[in-house]
Amino acid sequence: MVPRAVPVSGVGRKWPGRAAMAAGGAARTALLLLLGAAAAPGPARGSQGDREPLYRECLGRCERQNCSGAALRHFRARQPLYMGLTGWTCRDDCKYECMWLTVRLYVQGGHRVPQFHGKWPFSRFLFFQEPASAFASFLNGLASFVMLLRYKAAVPPASPMYPTCVAFAWVSLNAWFWSTVFHTRDTAVTEKLDYFCASAVILHSVYLCCVRTLGLQRPALISIFRAFLLLFLACHISYLTLVRFDYGYNMAANAAIGEAGTGGCGSGAGWLGGPCPQVGAPLSLFHPPPAPQLFPGLLNLAWWLRWCLRNRPRLPHVWKCAAVVLLLQALALLELLDFPPLFWVLDAHALWHIGTIPLNVLFYSFLVDDSLYLLKANSDLFKAD
Repeated sequence: MVPRAVPVSGVGRKWPGRAAMAAGGAARTALLLLLGAAAAPGPARGSQGDREPLYRECLGRCERQNCSGAALRHFRARQPLYMGLTGWTCRDDCKYECMWLTVRLYVQGGHRVPQFHGKWPFSRFLFFQEPASAFASFLNGLASFVMLLRYKAAVPPASPMYPTCVAFAWVSLNAWFWSTVFHTRDTAVTEKLDYFCASAVILHSVYLCCVRTLGLQRPALISIFRAFLLLFLACHISYLTLVRFDYGYNMAANAAIGEAGTGGCGSGAGWLGGPCPQVGAPLSLFHPPPAPQLFPGLLNLAWWLRWCLRNRPRLPHVWKCAAVVLLLQALALLELLDFPPLFWVLDAHALWHIGTIPLNVLFYSFLVDDSLYLLKANSDLFKAD
């Protein structure tokens, strides 16, 4: 006989259908909220490099000479089509060229490489502003998509966790998509979509944890908790959009609700399968957060680990979940490494994104095993009844 603590008691096979409709409505509400908020004006950012008089003089001279009249028409005529389609302007090119002029002079003078507009200087590849992070975000999204297909092929919709896991996968895929876009082209809109979608993944990871550990036997409780999380997301986005886009607050809010090991580290990663919103000080988007904030998801971490330890004797597959939680905490150490990009391409944040790729696969493997176990547990319960 399967232990009574595992089956979905008092709910039966209709629960996934109700959950799927609720999850679908919540997802549509969150998507409209994210897209509307992203259209609001973004914050101004500054760093040592773009405050440098040499950089400002170079930028002003470049814009006067190249970004108006006949010179602008000439620039547009010779600009590659892919650069124009991805929104690269004459002013953006001036910023890029003047950034590298300033970096060369800093390096020649033996000074530390400065940041510009809140970011380290990256060598652009085609239209990719941060090639390594963009490619790693794409690979995370691809891993999530492949594992979603595997999950849907292996797990019947009758499994109690099916709608929650599928919704989590789509929320994660959306976040990794916007993480790829943001690292490809950093604008006010793509930055907000990256941050807000990463926050949605963090909230959904907490929701997934609550559903698996408590909600299967308490559907009313999980409905209240889902409403609370949606309200929190709405208030969080509204504050950042309508009041102040505060990087420190964004980190504190994500930390409080259960993010494990970040700094935006969202697609990297909520803590399970999405990017982490990279939120440093307001003047340094990619500066690592203070050490006490690097391990903020202790509640989420302790919750999952306690559940894994308690169920390890009868659920051998929970080692995968525990391994993902602990390895993500270990990967968070990468966010302590604040260094100029190696070869002007690979920085600590890109390494974080690269490290989360195999963890996506491992976690979805856990979801497959666990969903099949719950399906069998329900089946055995109905037979016993």
